[in-house]
Amino acid sequence: MSALRILGIDPGLRATGFGVIERHGSHLVYVASGCIKSNDKQSLPERIRTLFVGIGEVIAIYGPDQAAVEKVFVNVNPHSTLLLGQARGAALSALAHAGLPVAEYTALQVKQAVVGQGKAAKEQVQHMVIRLLELPGPPAADAADALACAICHAHGGQGLGAMATAGYRIRGGRLIG
Repeated sequence: MSALRILGIDPGLRATGFGVIERHGSHLVYVASGCIKSNDKQSLPERIRTLFVGIGEVIAIYGPDQAAVEKVFVNVNPHSTLLLGQARGAALSALAHAGLPVAEYTALQVKQAVVGQGKAAKEQVQHMVIRLLELPGPPAADAADALACAICHAHGGQGLGAMATAGYRIRGGRLIG
């Protein structure tokens, strides 16, 4: 069975986390992770460009087969939500520009797939990322979230060992085509 290389993205305007893993059957292998940071002193279009170009570089270096992106949640502050959405748009544009198939997951789906509980704390997610990928230490928070998104995709978005859900939606705990 050939390996599937997955790029996980945790979008953010200041720092967009990325994580690259490979799935060999049911075994996951860590490849790389990090953050693409934009400068607060740049204009918004320059910051969006930084994220777009940075993700393009990650794709060029690591050659993923598929991508997984965390969906935006509605924040208390509408301005922050809008900025996060624009960063997410830059990420999606870079992935689409590279021709990668993209899956999107909510934070609840990611936590459910990685920890087994949708209401898990960030620390629990980070701990499970370390365990599942056999890392020697904790990655940066944004990178850990991106790795968790990639792990969620590797597990089909439904928890350990579940079937792939690409092209499907989930309603009431059921897959809808």
